[in-house]
Amino acid sequence: MQWIIFMLLLFISSMEMLTQNRWKKQVSASLLENCTGCVLCSEDNGCITCHHRLFLLIWRDGIRQYGMCVHTCPPGYFGVRGLEVNRCTKCRSPSCENCFSRDFCMKCKDKFYLYKGQCFRQCPPGTAAQSGTRECQETCEPGPWGEWSACTHESRTCGCKWGVETRVREVPEAAREEGTACPPLLETRRCRMKKHCPGGE
Repeated sequence: MQWIIFMLLLFISSMEMLTQNRWKKQVSASLLENCTGCVLCSEDNGCITCHHRLFLLIWRDGIRQYGMCVHTCPPGYFGVRGLEVNRCTKCRSPSCENCFSRDFCMKCKDKFYLYKGQCFRQCPPGTAAQSGTRECQETCEPGPWGEWSACTHESRTCGCKWGVETRVREVPEAAREEGTACPPLLETRRCRMKKHCPGGE
């Protein structure tokens, strides 16, 4: 009876070892697939060092972290080249899809607008949302309207009954440089010519 129990325990133990060995081989095979481009690769953590042209991307799964060598960093990360290792570093803002540095976003995720490297759900005061680019563009406050020009027709101030007069307003220099969205800066209206040209033309 004891002999049968001993044999049964031995059989169960050997089956567990076989299962563990199979699992280790599967893990090793998948890690070898993830070790593409690695100079050093760990069974537990994947890539540790990459070839000099690649970036090391590290992501966390609970308390464990894994490394992978990539040609370009995925959305939400930006590449930092270093003397020893090139790394993919995560953008600080979770609403940023593509960043230039940790704190400067270049493209926001859907439902967010980009303004001066930051992502906003609504554009800040003094700016207007551009739906095509998903950016906030500063609006400008032009100065007051100037006086109406003389009434002219084909650049002449005499002749026909009707002509056109215009007026303009200026934009502050800072607003002009930043390429902000401005309201109309030129107005025209029909006007009645006040004098006839000499010789009755």
